[in-house]
Amino acid sequence: MNNIAEGFERKSNNEFKYFLFISKGSCGEVRSMLLLANELKKLESKDALELYGIAEEISKMLSGLIKTL
Repeated sequence: MNNIAEGFERKSNNEFKYFLFISKGSCGEVRSMLLLANELKKLESKDALELYGIAEEISKMLSGLIKTL
């Protein structure tokens, strides 16, 4: 969220898009950590899958926003 806010404040579509790509990469990192947390039994599988799906949906939304710029 902070990357999106920072990019928006730059007042340039190119810079905003750059920060959206950073945010999209962060979604990938979150998904990776959720898989690890599940493997290490730090999260219930059901919870990890639900959160993974939410992170995946956010990544898709970011892709859609990037395409509009």
